[in-house]
Amino acid sequence: MGKLQDKVVIITGGAGGIGSGMAMAMVKEGAIVTIVDLNEETGREMEKELQQHSPKSMYLQANLLDRENLGQIITTVVEKYGKLDVLVNNAHASKQKLMEDTTQEDLDLSFGTGFYPTFYLMKAALPYLKETKGNVINFASGAGLAGHTTQGAYAAAKEAIRGISRVAANEWGKFGINVNLISPIANSPGVEAWAKAQPEYYEAVRSKIPLGRFGDVENDIGRVAVFLASSDSQYITGQTIMVDGGSIMLH
Repeated sequence: MGKLQDKVVIITGGAGGIGSGMAMAMVKEGAIVTIVDLNEETGREMEKELQQHSPKSMYLQANLLDRENLGQIITTVVEKYGKLDVLVNNAHASKQKLMEDTTQEDLDLSFGTGFYPTFYLMKAALPYLKETKGNVINFASGAGLAGHTTQGAYAAAKEAIRGISRVAANEWGKFGINVNLISPIANSPGVEAWAKAQPEYYEAVRSKIPLGRFGDVENDIGRVAVFLASSDSQYITGQTIMVDGGSIMLH
């Protein structure tokens, strides 16, 4: 019996990077995971990998910018499995630009793929999470906490996600629902590409991480997600968990 045995989980942006790492960590603990992603090719590939550990797990194609149909993601999963235990809002797209160059279109992309899906999926999931006394895992970022340059649109959406997560933790605690955030640094495909393109900058960032390395998407980030999705974290809510090797130490 795994820590997440037969728990029904939704992970947005689950076909690659941190999303796929969390999905793998969770299915190995017995979870039934639905990964939601726009990219069907990588989604189907990831679905096959997940099903080797959890045959009922599946891939669901969706465009998170299609706000009116976000609720269908939740109902599709509940109709198939009969319940929902864990919602992981991981997906987020944005462009890096200086503040003075950031456009409304850039803000719309960041909020449209990050903040709004997080907000509306949480709302749609609430009735089902009440039934299971479930968990929500949202994603923060050091970009918002530290105010990283060229990350205005991304940081704004990430801090908005932190805000609604704390509100939900206060409002939903009475239902036995836990709402927490992970703020990660991970060796995702995007970071790997960046390391090849800008090795000196990558090394400068890595050298400032107290634990001396970028996190592994499954063994570092994924394991914390397992913890937050399990009964082990039942007395933790409204918290931002820094899974970043010590890069940012909250006061």
